[in-house]
Amino acid sequence: MKIARDTLKFIIEVSKSSAPKEFAGMLSSDGDIITEVVIVPGTESSDESAVMQLFMLPNIHTIGTVHSHPSGNLNPSSADLELFDKKGRYHIIVGSPFTLSSWRCYNNKGETVKLEVVDYEFEEEENG
Repeated sequence: MKIARDTLKFIIEVSKSSAPKEFAGMLSSDGDIITEVVIVPGTESSDESAVMQLFMLPNIHTIGTVHSHPSGNLNPSSADLELFDKKGRYHIIVGSPFTLSSWRCYNNKGETVKLEVVDYEFEEEENG
């Protein structure tokens, strides 16, 4: 699995701008490349956690989750591991200082997974 460089940059920037509160969303892909972050309506964020109202998730295919740990600790908590086990195969945690090297991806068992960062051509939406 891979992640689009622009998608990763978006995740890092929104995580940085959300701090000190946590940011959370769902991941969507185009083939084997993670390209989108789906913001779940009704998500509640605090300094300790971000709780997604998963029943509010639009009817789209997602492959995992993304959330921030403003503390900089990139290890999943027990609550993170429960979510990983229920929602998809790829789970990204991004932390302070919110750079291209301050993130990690995990599988649904909480084991580290390598995601290759790739350039991806997003299709322009036509206004019309």
